[in-house]
Amino acid sequence: MKNFIYLFCYIALIISCKEQKKSIPEVEALSIEEKIATAHGYENWKNVSKVYFTFNDKRNWIWQPKTNHITLIKDNDTISYNRNKIDSTLTKTDRAFINDKFWLLIPFQLIWDKGISISTPSKTIAPISKAEINKITLTYSNEGGYTPGDAYDLYYNDEFIIKEWGFRRGNSAEARLINTFENLRDFNGIKIALDHKNDKGDELVKLSNVNIILE
Repeated sequence: MKNFIYLFCYIALIISCKEQKKSIPEVEALSIEEKIATAHGYENWKNVSKVYFTFNDKRNWIWQPKTNHITLIKDNDTISYNRNKIDSTLTKTDRAFINDKFWLLIPFQLIWDKGISISTPSKTIAPISKAEINKITLTYSNEGGYTPGDAYDLYYNDEFIIKEWGFRRGNSAEARLINTFENLRDFNGIKIALDHKNDKGDELVKLSNVNIILE
């Protein structure tokens, strides 16, 4: 009788475990762009209400991503506009914003940008550090946007943190610009590299006065 009870309990336990496994949904594997974005805090972006940053000590930006309202403060002038309503008088300002935001949040642009293709990851040698590293290439379509046809070679470590990039105008064979991603800081869960230097160690882009405001 005791053996029967033990056997019954054992079978019940097996059935219970199988049911639990069925009830747990399978986690879909992340794409490479999702892994890179997540490593830089993309899961926290949904809570961001306002972004402040300065590009190369020249352009001061205030961006409200939920409404797409943007303010540029430069040379004692202030320009405010909404990206949902852009006319020809705002093209130059908006082009500057898109450029500066790209430097600030390129890991997220991998998710946001439309009309792009992303290569299969590969192992290579980083152009500046000369260390073995992971690489993907981001290529924009030839139609639309401010930089049609351009390509970016992104070099990232095994934690999916970007360490360098190479920019190739019009998807040319040679990189027109290569730079590092240095001084990685955490702003309310959003990780941003503030300093970008060329292969000679000269500062190309510096991001400062960064402030990420959450809801």
